[in-house]
This record gives sequence, C-alpha cells and structure tokens, in this order.
Amino acid sequence: MPRSRDPSPRGMILPSAPLRSGWLGGLMPVKALEDTMNSLSLGGAEVGEEVEESEEKTEFWDIPLAFNSPRHLQVISGDEMEMQTWRMKERMKTVSVALVVCLNVGVDPPDVMKTQPCARKECWIDPMSLNPQKAVETIGTNLQRQYERWQPKARYRLSLDPTYDEVKRLTNNLRRSARDERVLFHYNGHGVPKPTTNGEIWVFNRSFTQYIPLSIFELQTWMGTPSIYVYDCNNAGIIVESFKTFAEQHEREYAEQMRNINSQGGNSADIPNPPSLRNCIQLAACSADQLLPMSPDLPADLFTSCLTTPIKVALRWFVMKNEKGHLGPKVSLDDLEKIPGQFGDRRTMLGELNWIFTAITDTIAWNTLPRETFQKLFRQDLLVASLFRNFLLSERIMRSCDCTPVSQPPLPYTYQHPMWEAWDLAVDMCLSQLQGILLHDKPYSPSTFFEEQLTAFEVWLAQGSEDRAPPEQLPIVLQVLLSQAHRLRALELLGRFLDLGPWAVNLVLSVGIYPYVLKLLQANARELRPLLVFLWAKILAVDSSCQQDLVRDQSHRYFLAVLQDPAMLTEHKTWSVFVLSSIVQGYKPGQDEALAGNLITLCLNELEESDPVLRQWLAICLGRIWDGHEDARWRGARDNAPERLFNLLSDPVPEVRAAAVYALGTFLNSCGSRTDHANSLDQTIGLRLLQTCLDDGSPLVRRELVVALQWLVYSFLPNLVNLCKTLHDEDEDRVRFSTPTLVGAPTSPRNVLNKSTKTDMTRKPKGSVSSLAPSSSYNELNVTGYSDVSVQGTTRKLKRIMSTQAQSSYSSLATLSMFSGVTSKFKPFFLKLWGGLLLLEKDPDPLVSSLSRNLLDIVWKKMNQKERSADMFRSQGSHLDIHSRSAPSSPGRPTFLLGESPPTSLNTTLPNLLQTSENNSRPGQSWFQRSLFSAIHEEGITSEDGENATLSTQFIEWSAKYFSNQLMRLNSNDDKQSDTYYCKDWMQTRNDLICQRVDQEQRSLLQGTGKLDEQIGGIKIFQPPSVVLMHPYDNEVVVAGRDSVSVYEFSQTQTRSNTFSNKNPKISQITAMEFMNGHVDGLLVTGSDDGAVRVYRDWQKDQQLVSAWNLLPELVPQSAAGDRISVGLCLTWDSCSRVLAAAGDTKYIRLWDCDSEMKLVDLPSSADSFVTSLSMNESARLLAATYYDGSIKLYDPRLHPASSRVMMYREHGKFVLNCRSQENSRLISGCTDGIIKVWDMRRQSSILTINTGQNIIILDIHENAPLFAVWTMSSQLSVHNLNNGKLLNQIRYQDGILGQRFGSVNCLRFHPHLLRLAAGSGDSYLSLYGLRKY
Repeated sequence: MPRSRDPSPRGMILPSAPLRSGWLGGLMPVKALEDTMNSLSLGGAEVGEEVEESEEKTEFWDIPLAFNSPRHLQVISGDEMEMQTWRMKERMKTVSVALVVCLNVGVDPPDVMKTQPCARKECWIDPMSLNPQKAVETIGTNLQRQYERWQPKARYRLSLDPTYDEVKRLTNNLRRSARDERVLFHYNGHGVPKPTTNGEIWVFNRSFTQYIPLSIFELQTWMGTPSIYVYDCNNAGIIVESFKTFAEQHEREYAEQMRNINSQGGNSADIPNPPSLRNCIQLAACSADQLLPMSPDLPADLFTSCLTTPIKVALRWFVMKNEKGHLGPKVSLDDLEKIPGQFGDRRTMLGELNWIFTAITDTIAWNTLPRETFQKLFRQDLLVASLFRNFLLSERIMRSCDCTPVSQPPLPYTYQHPMWEAWDLAVDMCLSQLQGILLHDKPYSPSTFFEEQLTAFEVWLAQGSEDRAPPEQLPIVLQVLLSQAHRLRALELLGRFLDLGPWAVNLVLSVGIYPYVLKLLQANARELRPLLVFLWAKILAVDSSCQQDLVRDQSHRYFLAVLQDPAMLTEHKTWSVFVLSSIVQGYKPGQDEALAGNLITLCLNELEESDPVLRQWLAICLGRIWDGHEDARWRGARDNAPERLFNLLSDPVPEVRAAAVYALGTFLNSCGSRTDHANSLDQTIGLRLLQTCLDDGSPLVRRELVVALQWLVYSFLPNLVNLCKTLHDEDEDRVRFSTPTLVGAPTSPRNVLNKSTKTDMTRKPKGSVSSLAPSSSYNELNVTGYSDVSVQGTTRKLKRIMSTQAQSSYSSLATLSMFSGVTSKFKPFFLKLWGGLLLLEKDPDPLVSSLSRNLLDIVWKKMNQKERSADMFRSQGSHLDIHSRSAPSSPGRPTFLLGESPPTSLNTTLPNLLQTSENNSRPGQSWFQRSLFSAIHEEGITSEDGENATLSTQFIEWSAKYFSNQLMRLNSNDDKQSDTYYCKDWMQTRNDLICQRVDQEQRSLLQGTGKLDEQIGGIKIFQPPSVVLMHPYDNEVVVAGRDSVSVYEFSQTQTRSNTFSNKNPKISQITAMEFMNGHVDGLLVTGSDDGAVRVYRDWQKDQQLVSAWNLLPELVPQSAAGDRISVGLCLTWDSCSRVLAAAGDTKYIRLWDCDSEMKLVDLPSSADSFVTSLSMNESARLLAATYYDGSIKLYDPRLHPASSRVMMYREHGKFVLNCRSQENSRLISGCTDGIIKVWDMRRQSSILTINTGQNIIILDIHENAPLFAVWTMSSQLSVHNLNNGKLLNQIRYQDGILGQRFGSVNCLRFHPHLLRLAAGSGDSYLSLYGLRKY
C-alpha cells in the first residue's frame, strides 16, 4: 500500500513513559494543565462517542514501546550552555554624590523670561518664603535628604551657589576618595543662564556679580569614570550633546599622546588608560531646544522631584488630572500630604503604592530595554536603578508639559506603555479609600494589583512557549516574592515558568530574581520547601556557578534538611540531591561543607528508594563528593559505600547502573597516596566492575566502565606495561620454538585468539539447509572488522605463528590463560583488567570500542617508550595482513570473574583462522600495526594532549538535562493537540487500513479465488541477500547481506531508500533481523553470528544506532567454526513483554529484557545439537525452539530455568528448518525431508502432517494466514495451504517468456499480515509476490 509521507514525519519522538500530573507530587497540582485537558472534553452525546472510539483504540495506544527511553531517543551529551549575562561582570556602587545648586535666590537669570505666576518650589520649598541664604541652605539639605532615601550610605557633599574653584576642588576630592567606584554629579542650574553651545555650564564668582562658564571638558577631567550626571536646567540637552563631543576629543588627545611617546621611544606604560567617558550615564531634564515647565501648580525642579520623590509627584499629577475631569476619587492636593504609612512598610497605603510603582517601572524597563542595557541600568547599582525607574515617570509627566527628558544611554519612549494604565488604576483604587481612612479611621484594604498580575501571568503560562513573547509580568513576580501573602502562589507560578526550559531560567535570572530566591532559603516555612528545591534545581541545571553563593551563605544546609525530612516526597528529595550534587561538583569548599554535613551517610541511607531518578542522582552525588577528595573517599570507605554501590550495579534501570559505575570510578580517582590498603580496595572495586558490567546490555554502562577502568590503568600503569612486555616475550618464544605451520594465528596480547578454517560457510538464512554446506573461504578475511582504521605513528611488525596444538577458548582472551608463563608471574587482577579492556575494545558500540582502544594505546605507548630499542619493534619479516589492530571477535564474557566455569560453545576446539605458509606472504605488510598517538574525536570523549589523556563521557551532563527540560507536561497520548498524538493517530489509521485489507485477502484465500503468484516487483540488489524482512504496515522491505543492510520501497516505484553497514567484523555475518515497535515506525534489530545485536531507528533514510551489545558472546562465527555447522544467531521478539530471545550453537537460550537491558534468564538447551529457529507465542507465553537433530522444545520462561521445558516433540526425523507460532496455541514446523507438521501446544503430538513430496532447502510460514512457502531441491518456489496441505501455486525458475527469472533462493519471508512473499536469490535479485484474485 503506498504510504503518504506528509502526515507522518520520520524521526517523530513517541515517548511512552508515564508523566506526573503535578510537579509537586500532589501538594501543588498544575491547575492550568488540568483546565487545558477539561477544555478539550466534549459534551453530551459526543462524549459517549469519544469514549467508545477510545475503547477501540486502547490496544494500539497501550502497546508498550521498546528502546523508547530518553537514553535511546537523545544524543548523550549535555546542553551547550551559552555564556550567562544575568550575573553582572562587576558590581558597582555610587559612593560619592556632589550636589551643585546654582540658584542665587531672588535674582533670575537674564536669558529666560519667566511667566507670572511661575513655578517657584525647589525641593518642595518656596525660596521666596525665606531669606536667600536660609532658603538655599534649606533647599540643599532637602535635596540631600531626598537622595539619601535611595542611597543612605553614600558620601554627600553640598556646593551651594559655588565658584569655579569650588566645583573643581569638590569633584577632584570625590573622585580621589571614590577610586574606581561611581560618583554622581547633580547640577541645578535654575539661577544661572542656559548652557552654551560650546559646552559650558555656569557658576558664580565670589561676589555673585558675574556668571563664570565651566566647560564640560574640564568637568569630565575632574570627575573621571565611572560617573553619572544629572542636569536640571533649561536646554539641558545641549550638555548631553557636548559631553559626547568632548569625550571623543579626550580619546583623540590620548591617541596623539601615545603616538608621540612611541615615536620618541618612551615607555607608554607610564600613561594611564583613557577614561571611558562614552560609558558615563547622563540624565537631562529637557532636550537642547526646550525650557523647563513654568506652571505654578508644579515645582520648579519637576525633573529633580520626579527622580527623588516619585510617589509624591505621581500622586499630585494624578489628582491634577482628576480635577480636570478624569475619573477618580475626589481627593485634594492637601489630602495627599496626609496619606498614612511609610515607604518601607508595604502593609500601609504609602508603602504599597511605592511597592507597586517599583514593580511597574521595573516591568516597563524589562519589556522595552535590551537585556544588557537593563542589567547595566537597573541591576548594577542601586542608586542608578532607582534614578532610572523614576526617570521613566519623569518622561511621562514632563511630556504632558511639552518637555522631553534626555538620557545617555538613550532609552526608548515608555510614556505610553500599557502598564501606566495599571498604575493609574492602582492609584485610583488606593486613593478611593483615603477619605474613609482620614475621616472615619477605616482600615486600609490592600490593593488587588499583585493578585491580578499573577492571574495574568498564569494565563500566559497556560499557553506559554519559547516562541511567544516573554510574559511582561516577570518583574512583578519578583516583587511579589517579597510579600508573604502572595509568596506561595508566586513561587508555584515561577516554578511552572522555569519548567518551560533553560530559556525561561535565563529570563528569570536576567530579571534579577536570583538574590530573592537565595534569601528565601533562610525561611523556615515547610510549605515552601518543595517549591524552593524545584526552583534551585532548575537554576543549577542551567548555571552551576551558583554553587559558590550557596556555600558562602551556608544555604546548602537547607537542602540537607530537605533530604533528611521524612515528610518530603521522593521527587522533592530528588531535586534536593541534584542541588547538592551541583554544589559539590568540582568545588572543593562545597565538598568540604558536604562532608561536614554527613552528606555521604545521607545518600547511602536513601539508596534503597524506589524512584530510579533518585537512586541515579544519589549515586552521582556520591561520585561528585569524593571526586578528587581523598578525605571524602575514606569517609565513604568507612561507611561501606563501595559495597552499597555494588548493589546498584544490578539495578533494573540502566541510568542507575551507569551512575553507580561513575561513582565507583571517581572513588578510584580520589586516591592521593598509594598504600597496600588503597591498592587492595581499588583492585576489589575493579574486579567487581568487570564481573558485573562487562556484559551489561546498555552502552551507557559500558562507556562509564571504560572511563572508570582508566583510573586503574593510570594507578597500575607500570604493572600493565610489564604485563604487556611479558606477553610479547612469551609470544616471541612461541614464534621461535614452534613449528611454523600457520601464519595468521593472532597470539599477541592484543590478538590472543587462535583460529583457523580450511573452509568457510556462506550463511543461509534461518530455515535454510544450504547453510550446512561449506563454501569457499573469504578473501582478505579480517578478524575484527576494523580494517578501515587508519594507522599512524610507530608500527610493529611481528610474526603470528601458533602451533595447531595450542588451542584456546574465547574466555581465554579475558584470562590470557593460553599464556601459562604469564599467569604465574602476575596477579589475576592485572590479567583480568587487561583481558577486560581487550573485550571492550571489540564492543559493538563504537564509542565503547574507541574509548577502550584509546586506553590501551596509553599502555602501548609506555611500552614503546620503554623498549624502543628492542627487537620487538623491528620488522620481523613481511606477512599477509589479514587482521586489524583490534582484539579478535566473539570473546568470552566476564563470568570467569565469578570463579565459575564460563558458558562455552558447543565447539570444543577453535581451529586456526587461516592456514598458509610464510612463502605465501606478501612483502611490505605488517602483522600488527597500531597508532600509539591515536586521537579520538568521538562524541562524549575528551582527548587531551599530554602524557595521560583523560577519558570522559557526557552521561552526567546529559543526566542533568532531566532537570533543565520540562518536567510538568501532559502524556503525549493524552495531549490531543501535540504532534506526537497526531502522528500516532495517523499510524493507527494506517494500521486499520492494513487490517481491513488483510481480512479481504484471507477471505479470498479461503474461498479459493486467489493465488500468491502475482509479482508486485523485482529489483536488482548489490549483494546476495541472507535475510529479508518486511515492515508490518509499510511498503519497505529490508534485505541484509553479509555486513550490510538495504531498505527498498515497493510502492508505485521500486527504489532503494537506504543502505548502510552493520559494522560487524568481517569474520561474522548478519543471520537474523526483527522489527520492534512495528505498529509505529519501528526499530530494526540485526543479529550477527558472533552474538552481537544492533538496534537502529530511522533506518528508512538516515539510520541511527540506538543500542548495541553482545547478546550471545560465546557464539562462534560460522566462518570460524571449522567443521561445526550452525545457522548463526536466531532471534525472536515478544512485543508484549519487550523480551528478545536468542539462541544458536550454545548450551542455552537467552531471554533479554529490553526495558532493563539486562539478561532475564538463560534456559538450558541441548548439549548435542544447536538451535535452528525460535518462535514466541504471545498469548500462551511459550517459547518454541527447533533443533538440528529434529526435536522441538517448548519453554515457559515464567518457570525456573531447570523446569522451564514443558514439552518436547520428536516427530521430525531431520533438520527442522523453521517454526512459527500462530493463534489458538498453534505451532507449525517443517524439516528438510519436506514434512510440515501442525502442533497444538497443549497436546503431546502433532494434529496435522503435510508431506510436500520434495526435500526442502528453505521454509517460511505465514504468521497469521494458513500458508507456508518452500524452496525445494528441484529449484521450485511453491506456496501451500496449511488447512488442507494442497499446493496453492508454484513459481518456477523460469516462468514463461515474460515471467521473472530468478536464481537459487537464499531467503524467503512472508509479510507479517498481508499475503505477500519476498524471495531473495543468489544472483542478487529481490522479488516480491502478492495475491492475485481470479
């Protein structure tokens, strides 16, 4: 069926893990999410229809998905954190303030004609009501008092009606005392002429008979930087323009001075750096062509009043507008002086108005200014921030008087911002209570402003995302945190916002909330604990530098208390542990404080918790505590921490196991001084890691294992170098004294396995008798498959000759048991460590292999440096290079560390790989070549230049992304507006159409009106196929060759959509393929005859390796099995339990749990025959296995392995080619003599026997339809009906002139549902046949 590509994008993530409904575990449900779900519900009869439809779809939506966890869907790497700009590079403080007041009370300047009446008040004092001297002194004192409200600790100096020299002396003294801090220069020029176009302001002479000009150029020199200037005079904009001109002149003079010194050969270092005058801050009352307002209802210093007494000015301006007809309470200007309360008391009217004003001006600035400008002006300096908040008010008020304030840096216009309407409403609501308070002594009712703004913020959160404009209420949320009444709600909403992602965290930090939430850690309220630990987990997940602030303020104790609180939920403890692990990460003071707080003991006590994320981060936290901290290491040793962590190595969650390996690895890395006790402890840990994790199915665990083992390599590097040297010495002795009958038997420490074969079998698929016949051996056989590895640096050329009597097992690669002289000289620990690294080097996961190879390179490099002049580094002749530098394929796995006999293959001997003589070797090629300075550039590895390059992964950083990503979200199946839901809904419809077509085809088959002989398509492929597989619901056909996989689409056009290499060693080949999660896009599973399994997603176009592991490491590749015959690796998949069963030429059938990525159970198999096929009956929960000797065994995996075999059939007398389980407990099997049998698994004998009359080479059985197809010895492809045994139709080698030719069939496969048959032939041709109705 042709598939539409548009509705179902490839690579769609289909998460299946259940998600929490509330981020506080029930204490604080996410109401917005619940409301969203309720809004999606239908009413009336439509609800019933929806329920009925959902019941029909339950089976599809509830099918669990394998390999669908974040570790499979995401790249294992941390977030690329951008440089954070929220934290100011340097905090600045205004420490000195120069208040220069030029009034000359009683004398107006000659260049300004004032109106009568005119604005007279200065600092809310009428100078005409006092004598001139007293008036100017009182005004100066009031001005200082107004500034002191914003910065009480600054050094204030008044200069009233000053002279030129007084200003010079004042500014120089203030700059000298301020040093590198900021100085403020306030200039009131109401009693002097306007500034000149030459950049001059005016002061007085001593006798007040003349106006003396003061150049801004000189003022810049005296004030220096950093500075802030406030100009309250007419035409103040001229000063701002002149300031910029003079700043450029200063820069030119400095550059000229530098050129002169350099030309004279002087030392330019003696000249101080030029002041950065362009960065000075300036506030001017009006532009260059404007005069100050002269309305008698307003103060003369309106600009200064707005900057220093904003609430008083704002209220008076509001009442004045109200008197002109605006809506509002009837309040007089005199009543404003009676408003009760203090600015610092938010419970009073005056205090709350001041609080609201601060929130609104902060909000306006944050929403209109660039982030950098906002940080500089509103967060760097308290006084500057206050002045600029008030400057926004001055712009609004003075523009109503036709006056435009000017600033440097310039700010966008904000006088019409919508938040000013919210301010007017808040003032209106507050002043409406004033008469009742003053006349009737009524209590003040707090404003609803903050509640309304929090509601607006909550509305934004209901539909918020990174693509939308940020919520403008964030600065208001900051202010609400100061109120105990609204704090709980504000923290909940803030947490929901932070949960949207790192971008939200950065926005919150840029607003300035950080110091507030830091101070809240001093609160004792238990109801705030879940909220605060969540907030801090989000913050530290984005910016870990906050750890220093937490340790400095002793705030880490808060999280220690949460961890010890039995009332806290598991998820709250998880967040707390993450915060603590971030505090100790690479920070020695943090580690010391955690050690003093008994964090190690606390973490160990919580390791038995059921939540896997908590267990994972407890292990990570332990690893970070003692990473590079020897005192913490021995504290953990005294608390028996390694033994407690050993229990986590068998945890069902791979992330927990990887975290435990990480913690044990940092434990190994924290030993500063080597003692016998330390060595014994480290060796015990290393052996336990090898024993438990070497065969772990998760690449995460094996990667961390290599990283942990590197510390053992560094600690015992001399011992390993000596071991490597001794291995070579013994190898050279063997070469010297052995009969050179073989060339190519690798016996070096890197290639210890001895194999040979005179013949090689070309793998036929499961169900093929031709796989038993030997074929010609491979040309250029490569033992490990790393033939594409480039070789650099020093090379070694060694003979690899081993007597045929020296035979070894795969487990000997890990124990190095074939080197009897070595095993007696070295401790078993070093042998097992070296052997384990050899096994890891040939791991199917490319990153594990690269990490271990780089680690082994370190030892080889040391040995090369030590023995550079020895004969072992010289060329010892030229031989055929038939292997790469890696360890051989299919070694034994680490059961040898348990002291048990390792599971061995049925092959009792492993003959040599290739038999040839030295005379046949080609000159110019080396037996062993290896780069001693290899650089790894794989993802997750840190390569460093130096003696010992430190290996690392990104697992811990990736784990931390759990906290930076969204934790509060609906399940993708429940969120019917998500792309994931739409994608799965489309797939459900696609599957339903296939099921309808299946019903039609099977009905036609039962009625006898169709045959399976219509050729749907045929295509030439580039390699003879060994396995073919069809997707259950799409048109893709997957074909596997020896080590490659090709995907073909049989729709309207027959095209190859993708081809990729399986990257299995050349000595092995693909023998099995399965689909996981076939009801959706599906994962492709490939199994090779060396026991390795690889899982791919997006295999249709750009395949990505999801996981790879050695499922049956004891399995011997067919090409290395000698005279032994086998079909390689057999696989079958159970989608309900997510269990993958595997078997082959081994003594057991292994069931693998793909959720935990661990071995589930080993079922005992036959000791004298090998498995040829497997089939899992999902309804009966039974596993069927067929054998080479004709027997069939049924296993119940739910029983103990010793009693798991529940049935055995022996009616077949020949090699059983294939078996298939169908509904109603039916099992169909067939053997090479053409006998097909149908079994009822509940009975002890077959219920139907069909004789095809010919010997069968290949057999396949349909999973759901009563059909089977065979390829016979007479080169016929025939399809039979299972119900009556009749021949349905035949497809011959040459079926007519126009028919499709095909050669000897290598593989057959039915479609899982449709009546389709795919056949791959030995002449590299793929044919697809379907039902033809007649």
